[in-house]
Amino acid sequence: MTNHKTSAKFSPEVRERAVRMVLEHRGEHASQWAAIVSIAAKIGCTAQTLNEWGKKSDIDSGRRSGVTTDERERLKALEREVRELRQANEILRVVAEPRSRLSGVTSRGTARCRPPRSRRSGRRWIGRR
Repeated sequence: MTNHKTSAKFSPEVRERAVRMVLEHRGEHASQWAAIVSIAAKIGCTAQTLNEWGKKSDIDSGRRSGVTTDERERLKALEREVRELRQANEILRVVAEPRSRLSGVTSRGTARCRPPRSRRSGRRWIGRR
């Protein structure tokens, strides 16, 4: 999934007004799409952009089901927080790892090449296998 960063060429007020104009002038046109095309040309955006603004407005006002703008922003913030916490946990996990593990010595101070005591019981340790 690619992230397309676009500049906010139109202020939220202009967007709201354009959507309101589409709703108000719907009766003057053969279809809603015709109204969208007409108003988009007047404000200087594409018809598809104005249509998307209308869809978002419908969702935010409850006329259409979907994730509202506020919910979407909250989800993005929570996802960002989860990502940061996972990174912090990974850093803490690496830092908290015993130094002996890093140097090849166990917590008892013996070399790692020795098998656990249960494997050595009753036999003399000859060395590394």
